[in-house]
Order: sequence, then C-alpha cells, then structure tokens
Amino acid sequence: MLELNKKVFGNIITQEIIGSEPSITEIKIIFEKEFVNLLDKLKSISKENVENLLEQQKICEKHVNTRPGAMALNQSKIEMFNEYNNKYLEKIKERID
Repeated sequence: MLELNKKVFGNIITQEIIGSEPSITEIKIIFEKEFVNLLDKLKSISKENVENLLEQQKICEKHVNTRPGAMALNQSKIEMFNEYNNKYLEKIKERID
C-alpha cells in the first residue's frame, strides 16, 4: 500500500505528486519553493547528517517511483519530482564531497 501522506520532497507529500491536485503549473511553483528551502537547510546540516539525508531522499525517490502497475497516474508530475529530486541529490552529494 502506497503511503499518500509521506513527505517526499520537503513538505510535498506523495498524494500531491500522484494525485490530480495540485495542477502541474501549481506543483511546479511548489517544487521551486521547496527546492530553495531544502538547499537553504542543507547548508546547516552536519556532514554525518547529510549522508543520512542522502539515504532518506533515495528512499523517497523509490517510494514515488514504485507503485502498483494498475494505477493511472499523472506521469508529468512524477517526472517533475524526479527532475527536482535529482537536482537535490546532486547538491547533497556535492556537500558530502
């Protein structure tokens, strides 16, 4: 069972990505704001916690991208999540190195 209220990118929950609401234009604005907030928070996280954050974010990525095959979902919002998540993962990795 997919946990719809799981926070997967800042305060964005699974339901917002795979559900019909918010619209693609609204979620793009939300992703932009969350990305900026996450990058600000990343600056103040210790190196040990950054490594943990990397693992947690990979789990969130798997959570969003692993779902029952019968579900007809909004692929464009899932692709947008992957795009922003990949940018965030890169910033996390840069912080570790």
